[in-house]
Amino acid sequence: MTKRILWGVGSTRALRAHWALVFLGLEYETRAILTRTPAMETPEYRAVNPRGKIPTLIDGDLTVTESPAIVAYLAERYSTPERRLIPEGIEQRAFYFEWMSFISMELDATSLYVLRRHEGLPEIYDPAPEACVAARAYFERMIKAAALRLDDGRRFLLGEAFFGVDILMTSCLDLAVNYGFELPEAFAAYRARIGDEPSTILAHRANAPS
Repeated sequence: MTKRILWGVGSTRALRAHWALVFLGLEYETRAILTRTPAMETPEYRAVNPRGKIPTLIDGDLTVTESPAIVAYLAERYSTPERRLIPEGIEQRAFYFEWMSFISMELDATSLYVLRRHEGLPEIYDPAPEACVAARAYFERMIKAAALRLDDGRRFLLGEAFFGVDILMTSCLDLAVNYGFELPEAFAAYRARIGDEPSTILAHRANAPS
């Protein structure tokens, strides 16, 4: 069997990788390193990921970093008719990658990452209150616009089936709630539905620091 190792626990981005692995029913080993700890600076880990970030997935001879890429890779390689994390049809796949880009860039990198740095770690990155106000306003505008896509009553982002983009979105919504955002009603209900899914519970357990 291919040796599969996931480096990283305890972060939102590590959670995404654990979630995809758990959902797809894949066996893997966990290297339980935490972000911003000495374990990330060791020669062993720097040889795996020179950027020193988590998560990192090793799947046989392949090494993949960046949580959206890990989720997409696992979805492409290991989805089955019973457990599928990426759609097969070209149009649905276009919407999948549209959501992936929107979540990664507009919600996470442009908004939530600013708050994680300047509100969550002001002792490292300084408070930057004006940047945080702008990030909050931008997130609220983007999430309200995205909520319009759920007006047709769909259960998940692409319809009635759960896919990898739902992992990415839910992790961002969890962060947003942690930072005091009030989600649009459609996304609050969506987040509650996913919170009850078995894979959600198992993924959080897998991501918990030991």
